[in-house]
Amino acid sequence: MNTLLEVSGVSVSFDGFRAINNLSFQIGPQELRAVIGPNGAGKTTFMDIVTGKTRPDEGRVTYGERSQSLLKMSESEIARAGVGRKFQRPTVFEDQSVADNLMMALKKDRGPFAVLAFRPSRADEARVEELAGEIGLAAALHRKAGELSHGQKQWLEIGMLLAQDPQLLLVDEPAAGMTVSEREHTTDILVEAAKTRAVVVVEHDMEFVRRLGCKVTVLHEGSVLAEGSIDHVTSDGKVIEVYLGR
Repeated sequence: MNTLLEVSGVSVSFDGFRAINNLSFQIGPQELRAVIGPNGAGKTTFMDIVTGKTRPDEGRVTYGERSQSLLKMSESEIARAGVGRKFQRPTVFEDQSVADNLMMALKKDRGPFAVLAFRPSRADEARVEELAGEIGLAAALHRKAGELSHGQKQWLEIGMLLAQDPQLLLVDEPAAGMTVSEREHTTDILVEAAKTRAVVVVEHDMEFVRRLGCKVTVLHEGSVLAEGSIDHVTSDGKVIEVYLGR
């Protein structure tokens, strides 16, 4: 298969604790993947390594058509190469409108003078409207982001990441704190986004993962314990023992 991201033999220890232990797996270019596992399984550390926040002690992490090593790049270089990350808590500009938040996020020259002189073009405005439609906030374009519900802020942040046109989107527990209908809409956004890029969703909520209907990677003690469909991994004896049985 074509591979967009390959994590190969990666290990990292913090003060003698092995957070990631010989971790290897691959993500395809237009793939939706869920990563699950108990607390301390290494899910956040995996995302930290891919985005350049944490350097592993050993192993390789390659990305893109030319299999660039992400381990040689800074956090900002990795972001510019097309890796976007959404944290659990949404960080949006509360005093700005939804439209302004999306406009600021568009992939543009970010030099100080360019920012000062920035005047949105017709194409920029059309893209902002398109993004707002994709995330279900078309009717809220002129509302301040601070007035949005928790779920809507999460969608806005996903929209701001999509505005940068990443090829790989890492999303951390998107369903946390959402209503049932917000969670269903979040599923739709992520499934749609994965038609044009790779989307990796780290999640605790098994029902949410089931709705995503994608391949699931189960981490335990920093390694892959099981991989496959949700039905496959949830009927796996080892997964039941370490994760579901508690």
